[in-house]
Amino acid sequence: MPIPSRAELTDHLARTRIAGDVATPRDNNLAHYRALANGDRHYWLGLELGDRWTDEQDVLAVMAERCGVIDDPAHRFGQDTIDPELTVDALDRMAERLRKAVADTESVLVATGHPGGLLDVHRRTADALRAAGCEIITVPAGLRADEGNVVQFAGVAVLEHGASLWHTHSPAPMAAILDGLEREGRPQPDLVLADHGWAGCAGGRGLDAIGYADCNDPALFLGEAEGSLLVTVPLDDNVPDPRHYDPLTEYLLGAAGLRG
Repeated sequence: MPIPSRAELTDHLARTRIAGDVATPRDNNLAHYRALANGDRHYWLGLELGDRWTDEQDVLAVMAERCGVIDDPAHRFGQDTIDPELTVDALDRMAERLRKAVADTESVLVATGHPGGLLDVHRRTADALRAAGCEIITVPAGLRADEGNVVQFAGVAVLEHGASLWHTHSPAPMAAILDGLEREGRPQPDLVLADHGWAGCAGGRGLDAIGYADCNDPALFLGEAEGSLLVTVPLDDNVPDPRHYDPLTEYLLGAAGLRG
C-alpha cells in the first residue's frame, strides 16, 4: 500500500468514520466526561487527575480542542465528531517521537487494550521499530491482572482470558508489566506506545508514553494537556473493519521514516 498524502488520509478517515462523524453518540461522550469529573477512576485510565478536572465543561473544552468533538455544551444528543485534521496532526507528533526512539535505539513497550481494532496498528509499528534497531521489550512471564493473563502477541502486550484477547480500559495490566520488570531487575522502557489504561498507567508513572484514544475516553487527552502523555491520537478505536486502519499505519510509518 502506498503512503497516503495528508489530504488522502483525512479523506479516508472521514469516509471510514475513524474520524469525522464517528459512531460514538454525543450522550455517551458526555456521560464519560461527567463520570471522570465526578471522580470515577474507571475513566481516569490509570492517571492521577486529583481534583483538577471536577467540572465536566472543562473536560469538554479540552476534548473540543484536542479531539474535535462539538464544543457546544447545549448539544446533548445525536452526532459527535473527531476532527481528522487533529488526528493527522497527532500522528505527525507521534512519528516525531518514534524517530527519536530509532535515533537513540530506545527500548519500546507496545501494548493495547483494544485488540479488536488496534492490534495490527501496534503490531506493524512494533515490527518496524524492531527492524530499525529498537528493542521491543519482552514482558515478564506469568503475569496476571484483572483475572486474566498478561501476554505478548506479535510483540504487543495484551490481556488474555480463556484463549480470548480482552478489550480493557484497566491500568492493571500495564502496572503488572512495569512491576514485573522491576522485580526482575530490568530497566523500565524508554518509550511506551499503547492506548487506554495501558498508556495512562505508563504516563502516570512518569514514562514517555504515546497512544491512541477515542472521543469517549477523555483521560488521555487531559494527560496530554497536562504533560503526562506526550501524544494522544484521536480516533474511533473500533471501526467495524480493522483494515480501515491500514492507511493510517502507512502514514505513521512513512512520517517516522520506518517504511522500507
